[in-house]
Amino acid sequence: MGGRPAVLELAVLGLLHDAPMHGYELRKRLNTVLGTFRAFSYGSLYPCLKDLLRRGLIAEDTDAAAAAGQGEPRAARPLAGRRSKIVYRITAAGKERLQELLAEAGPAAWEDDGFGIRFAFFGQTRADVRLRILEGRRSRLEERLEHFRAALTRTRERLDGYTLELHRHGLESVEREVRWLNELIGKERAQADDGPEGQPPEIRSEPGG
Repeated sequence: MGGRPAVLELAVLGLLHDAPMHGYELRKRLNTVLGTFRAFSYGSLYPCLKDLLRRGLIAEDTDAAAAAGQGEPRAARPLAGRRSKIVYRITAAGKERLQELLAEAGPAAWEDDGFGIRFAFFGQTRADVRLRILEGRRSRLEERLEHFRAALTRTRERLDGYTLELHRHGLESVEREVRWLNELIGKERAQADDGPEGQPPEIRSEPGG
């Protein structure tokens, strides 16, 4: 998976897999998920929804139809004459596409632009795929650490104090994430040996925490 549209596609399908949502609710949930890792433009959501509808990966219902389909009492449905809101739900084809996206574990899944979103949906991801992504992310960051250290060694004498502190801060941030990844990888491997198949391990730490 790579690129901004694919990241948003994964997030929308992943959220709708949990439950149908109005557009406004979906926007709020996306902001919570995507906003943690990257800037999210609301202007990109509706073109994405339109594309997913065109491809048959999601479908539209009115809130009245959704309520009826879920067996809610009549009192919970919109009053007659009131404008119904659109509810988006994932289709069978959308669920298949979501599983395809979640199964991808190539470089795009562990780069900065994609890793955070993939991690947000680790609960829906197979254990072996989670482990490959975590190990790929760690490898990428270890390469970055080598670059940081080499650059700091070459330029230390030419940097002023503030720029030097900025470099050190970047180095410490990457080192902290590598330690976090090491802990997660250890838990994933232990879970593979001892725990239920495919279930994510208990997570107690966060990068930067």
